[in-house]
Amino acid sequence: MSLCPAGHTTNNTDFCDVCGLPVTPAPAPAMPAPAPPVPGDNTKTLACPNCHAPNLPQALFCEACGYDFETGQVPDNPWAKHAAPPDPVPQEPVPQEPASAPTPAPGPAPTHTEVRWVAEVWIDPDWYALQGSPDPLPSAGLPDVVGLVQRSNLIGRMSVSRDIYPQIDCELDTGVSRRHAMLSTDWTRWWVEDLDSANGTFVGDATSPLPSMPIPRGRVELTLDQRIYVGAWTRIVIRQATDDERQTLTA
Repeated sequence: MSLCPAGHTTNNTDFCDVCGLPVTPAPAPAMPAPAPPVPGDNTKTLACPNCHAPNLPQALFCEACGYDFETGQVPDNPWAKHAAPPDPVPQEPVPQEPASAPTPAPGPAPTHTEVRWVAEVWIDPDWYALQGSPDPLPSAGLPDVVGLVQRSNLIGRMSVSRDIYPQIDCELDTGVSRRHAMLSTDWTRWWVEDLDSANGTFVGDATSPLPSMPIPRGRVELTLDQRIYVGAWTRIVIRQATDDERQTLTA
């Protein structure tokens, strides 16, 4: 359609068929403005080539295993040669053709969680001598051995009223907070994190002098020969379970 100077619309392209005035071609429809570019999606994650854990695209190292995204190097893992093999992946049963004579269905198989790592909880007289605690030192003997079957294990003292049930219970040591520290693992390495405890969490080597400074905030990775010191006399050692402990501690 065209438009003449008098405002008439006409199908002619030269003169208006209503008033005879020269016509002007109708303006072409305006093209819609291009949509603004969509900002980058910061929620996308980058899978680690080493452990497949999700990471932010701008990450330099994998938060889970420490893989270097720039050099492609995998960090040394001192616990790796001591780690137990991964749990077998359960296979779904293959359907079988029905037998000519029906057989009774088997009962449910018993389930259990295998203990592969343990925590030794010791009464350490040398650590007690440095703390100046007014509580009497219990008799030092063999350690309590606690099976570790969870990725996160609370170190503390039980409180029924506050619903606190630590996996590593230091019930006699009142220098240990109810929620003192968290021991965590990926089943090849171990970390400890202080939970704002009253007296702090300490880490020291087996052959070095006892530690005098608590660990900083955040997770601290343990090495094979390091021990955890909490409270007035408690020393905790993380190690791989023996064959006998796997049998006796596995539920």
